[in-house]
Amino acid sequence: MIDSPLHTITLFDYTLHVKRDDLLHPFISGNKARKLFYFLQNDLKISTVVSYGSMQSNAMAALAYLAKQKEWKFVYYTRINEALLDSPKGNLAFALSQGMQIKDISTWPYSKQDRNLLCESIKVDDTLIIPEGVRCKEAYYGIEQLAKEIVDWSKKNQKDIPIFLPSGTGTTALFLQKALKNLGSFLQVITFPCVGKKQYLQEQMECMEPDVSAIPKIIEPPKRYRFAHLYPELYQLWQEAKKSGIEFDLLYDPVAFATLQKSNDLPKELLYIHQGGRSGNITMEERYKKMFATIKEKKREL
Repeated sequence: MIDSPLHTITLFDYTLHVKRDDLLHPFISGNKARKLFYFLQNDLKISTVVSYGSMQSNAMAALAYLAKQKEWKFVYYTRINEALLDSPKGNLAFALSQGMQIKDISTWPYSKQDRNLLCESIKVDDTLIIPEGVRCKEAYYGIEQLAKEIVDWSKKNQKDIPIFLPSGTGTTALFLQKALKNLGSFLQVITFPCVGKKQYLQEQMECMEPDVSAIPKIIEPPKRYRFAHLYPELYQLWQEAKKSGIEFDLLYDPVAFATLQKSNDLPKELLYIHQGGRSGNITMEERYKKMFATIKEKKREL
């Protein structure tokens, strides 16, 4: 895996050194490149990989590409939206083009009671089950490499600044803080929940890591944003950030920008991890445009 570059920008009165993991690979980039690095590098002696999640998941698209390269069958379980399936776009279209088989989550053949499926991969005969978002211990392998790159950059540039990034499952932030600790670094990871509240994210991390000293600092965003719902103010922040010359993702990064704007406690210089996800912007931006068109039409009717 190549060492991703850092680009420095000024955004919302912050100096952000952006770790461009979105540039790691055309099809597997960002945190998915880090999380899947173990599976890419090792011979797992499997024929099938199974996972689950949403129909526009970045992890789904990355797994589909990985499976095709490894000549594995990829079966993905989700709550099927027939309209999306009839006219696939974005990550779904890409995953299907890679040979992904999609099945409704109601037909999930494995135990729904097995909590281990939530935070570790499980091998059943020649099938590997990977949790939603690649939330498993194997993800540490690639994230440790990210930590080494950051430590090297920090020493070379004499920058002992916090690392800031959004969290879904919290896997990247957790393993990044753990890897930094194991490397003897005192760099601090600061994150926030994009799904649920602070306590929920804390519990997600504790499910994977019993050592609470390895858990990063978790702060709350300015308000609770329902995951994948549309908020005009977040779209505006995304457009403003795009002026920096870097395209961020439309799902997680805008919540980071809102958090930066409203926080009085964060230092004004941060290392920000760009975790990829731009492939999902196609469908997200389309949804925003439809929303704005509907709002405009309603105003005309008044």
